[in-house]
Amino acid sequence: MSATAPAHPLTDEGAARAFLADFRSLSGIGATPGGGVDRQAGTVADGQARHWFRGLVEGHGFDVRYDRVGNQFALLELVPGAPYIAVGSHLDSQPLGGRFDGAYGVLAAAHAGIRLAARPAERSVDQTKAHEAGADDAGAAAGAPRFNIAVVNWFNEEGCRFKPSMMGSSVFTGKLTAEQALATADPRGVTVREALAAIGTVGDFSLDVAAYVEIHIEQGRSLEDDGLAIGLVESTWGANKYEFVVHGEQAHTGATLIADRSDALLGASALVVAAREVADRFTDDEHMVITSCGEFTVFPNSPVVVASRVNLLVDVRSTDPDVLAAADAELHRRIADIERSAGVRIERGAEHNWASKAYDAAGMRLAADAADALGLGHGVVRTLAGHDSTNLKDIVPTIMLFVPSVEGISHNEKELTRDGDMLAGVDLLTELLGRVINGEFVRS
Repeated sequence: MSATAPAHPLTDEGAARAFLADFRSLSGIGATPGGGVDRQAGTVADGQARHWFRGLVEGHGFDVRYDRVGNQFALLELVPGAPYIAVGSHLDSQPLGGRFDGAYGVLAAAHAGIRLAARPAERSVDQTKAHEAGADDAGAAAGAPRFNIAVVNWFNEEGCRFKPSMMGSSVFTGKLTAEQALATADPRGVTVREALAAIGTVGDFSLDVAAYVEIHIEQGRSLEDDGLAIGLVESTWGANKYEFVVHGEQAHTGATLIADRSDALLGASALVVAAREVADRFTDDEHMVITSCGEFTVFPNSPVVVASRVNLLVDVRSTDPDVLAAADAELHRRIADIERSAGVRIERGAEHNWASKAYDAAGMRLAADAADALGLGHGVVRTLAGHDSTNLKDIVPTIMLFVPSVEGISHNEKELTRDGDMLAGVDLLTELLGRVINGEFVRS
């Protein structure tokens, strides 16, 4: 184990070995030569991972269902007729992505459920201590769960093949209709509906949940830098994500004078530079702004043709809503300047936004108590990245947890979270989920 993951009362060598063995098996699906995975949503590899996961959880008594947009629900009924607590993340990845992002959270959730089902009458660590001390209410619900467990593998969290990201949880939370999602096509014209049908992971299941819990790798370096095992996520950064189309005029690169060109690639490049300059301008000692550009598609993409069109994505993120709004306004002001200087037209297309918003304070306190009971060092963090919990927290009480990422590397084959940190996270999730299903977070 790493220095950030000390042994504690719930550590069980057999359970630890089982988790690591399953994680290795899952990491082999869609494995890349560089040690990562390529399991883009709705691909054959994504389907293989989904079917593998189904086999794993059904072997432990879960019942697996799919909704209209391919969200995968592994249901563990502990109390017939009781509401469900959802816990999970996603199995899809970026192209040449890391094997930990998302997948760790789904597998950790499944193993937490498996452990809880195997010892349904055990008390949480703190409940046991309180009972031994003679507290009157210590064991009230300890041996009688009030909720069932739904481990969820959300469809297309990454948003690389189909846009927007967090698609499955957006549909689940009513931010996107199922029909909109199903009609979305990838760059080759394949729709979500067709991709899900091809891998056979679509149904008509629906589920109301009482709360949501997610554990994820940090995708940052604050936990590693501070020597902490667990991050208690306090809030999300706000983010504005845009699709832009830069329109120019196709021409010969050798025969057309610079003064006569309307170069879409020049306009797109200027937009990339403008986004970085906006980030630099609005970042100070109190607030940070992050901007990014990606997924350039250049037409006709010939070495002897001035580009007639470029499609690209731009996103702007900040912790402070006023700073985000100011940075966003400056970016759009610069677009008009780019249009004039490059002689192009820039069209704003679809957008995907979420506001900076806090997670449930009571959930953070409960998670901190659980971590303390297990002797795990923890700290409060914010998430720069979007997660499915970003959507879920808008409709139900939600708890978000992080485990360390080595050097903060993510969306990269070199992404790494050490075994000891993964195991500490599974132990904490088990302890925390046990408290949640026993009614310590929400009431049934």
